Amino acid sequence: MIESLISDILFGFIGLISIINPFSGAFVFLDRSATLTDEERRLLAKRVAINAFFVLVAAFFVGTPILHFFGISMEALRIGGGLAVAVSGWQMLNAPEPEPAPVDHPVKPMSASSASGKAFFPLTIPLTTGPGSIATAIALNANRTHKLSAWLLSSFASIVISTLVMLVIYYVYSRAARLSQYLGVEGTRVAMRVSSFLLLCIGVQIILTGLTGFLTPIADLRAAK
Repeated sequence: MIESLISDILFGFIGLISIINPFSGAFVFLDRSATLTDEERRLLAKRVAINAFFVLVAAFFVGTPILHFFGISMEALRIGGGLAVAVSGWQMLNAPEPEPAPVDHPVKPMSASSASGKAFFPLTIPLTTGPGSIATAIALNANRTHKLSAWLLSSFASIVISTLVMLVIYYVYSRAARLSQYLGVEGTRVAMRVSSFLLLCIGVQIILTGLTGFLTPIADLRAAK
């Protein structure tokens, strides 16, 4: 039982952290929080990580019933969410390079309160815990049994997985500026462009996955006729 629980936790954590890819997301986070101080960026990273935890917990426990209640299919979730991710990646990929501020008119850093407005959207959803990670969390618990002992173990695994993902997101995002300093100005610009392109590709791939899931039954039905 313990071995099965550890296996479930590792499987879910590796699957989710691979889709979320916080190392790539760190440059997106840094780009969106460029005007913040280090302390404000750390607080914003903490808020994003906590938001991501609750998003994953909600997806684990009530994701499937919510989709059924609103009549939303997994394919629709992937297509709509993938479109949001792709648009964000496209906008960042084509954004002009920021001009340095004049010495006598420096850019005033955003306050922590004003930065909190962007913590949930778009930094948490869809840039960190997007449709791919939400769909994965829902799929991991789609066949959750109603037997009490198995349900408790599955619930415990879901909480542990969400906690581990939250800690990794906070650790990486809060150190995004250090990673940027290590890479240098040009290296950071290249990394941000690459991250933006990967974000665009991820969005397109999510859309294609949703379209494939939607069109495959139709094709099979026509082939059967």
